[in-house]
Amino acid sequence: MEPVNLAEYEVAARACLDPMVFDYYQGGAEDEVTLHANRLAWSRWRLVQRVLVDVSKVALDTRLLGQAVASPLVVAPMAFQCLACAEGELATARAAGRMQTIMTVSSLSTHTLEDIADAASAPLWFQLYVYRERAVSEDLVRRAEAAGYQALVVTVDAPVPGGRERDRRNRFSLPSGMRMANFSQALLADMPGLKDESGLNHYINTLFDPSLDWTAIDWLRSITRLPIVLKGIMCGEDARRAREAGAAALVVSNHGGRQLDQGQATADVLQEVVAAAGPTEVYVDGGLRRGTDLLKALSLGARAVLIGRPVLWGLGVDGEAGVVRVLDLLQQELLRAMQLCGCPSVSAPGPACVRQGNLLSGQEW
Repeated sequence: MEPVNLAEYEVAARACLDPMVFDYYQGGAEDEVTLHANRLAWSRWRLVQRVLVDVSKVALDTRLLGQAVASPLVVAPMAFQCLACAEGELATARAAGRMQTIMTVSSLSTHTLEDIADAASAPLWFQLYVYRERAVSEDLVRRAEAAGYQALVVTVDAPVPGGRERDRRNRFSLPSGMRMANFSQALLADMPGLKDESGLNHYINTLFDPSLDWTAIDWLRSITRLPIVLKGIMCGEDARRAREAGAAALVVSNHGGRQLDQGQATADVLQEVVAAAGPTEVYVDGGLRRGTDLLKALSLGARAVLIGRPVLWGLGVDGEAGVVRVLDLLQQELLRAMQLCGCPSVSAPGPACVRQGNLLSGQEW
């Protein structure tokens, strides 16, 4: 039987993916408190239902960084998608195109950024880390520009790797023949080949820059005219600094609970970041699993939501068709929630559409 919601896709993905792969995708850092907090925090908010509003026509389309998209759903950057499906990122790109929405391509993709661009029929953003060797990052920027990517999504919350104990326990590794396709063999030659979890950590510790600070954003702006989106903003002060640094947009994100454990949930800081960001567009990810969650995020000020793990569940269950189905389920749930709440367009929700309620416990959820 075909899954009818994202939770059922997760169950189906667990059944068909290698346990090591499922844990790599699903896992968070250390005790995974932040991972679970992301999901539960959306249940703290309740939607306000308005009646006698004409919702015979509801508009989901919007504009992100000036680009028209069919809905405020964006595919989040996710590494190593060929672990879920042989076509990996190519299938995801085609699915995003069918849904007329943006895919954010991970630097750690298992197909090259150029091949993914060739498969795409909708706008692409490129996720970037600023590496110790700035030449590595600059080369990726130049390639993304040449391939037609329309924005750089710079991950700023990973100066060091999070403590992902599932990967340590499973001795996470890439299968033979699978690699980080955007990097040359010469660059990776002195690494353990990602043949175990220590290899992944060695890659991060070798290339990632723990001294990264705000001057890196100035440097990026000096080498590209692409809009720069900062992903990993979790407080108002950083939102203000990002705006002053010239960021075109911000993503409220805690890396899906994969970096800092015991941190705040994205739903809990979204309003603070939106207030500090001013006119800068704000997006959010982390634990959104229903159309009602999406409507809450829009009501709290997000311009769009990034969807991560559920895309991987769809990809693992049924490739491109599974990703389309996951995105369509969310889109249809959002449409229905908007109709039932009396919101005729995605620009209509605001703070009056949500109220704070009691946080559901894990047992109740």
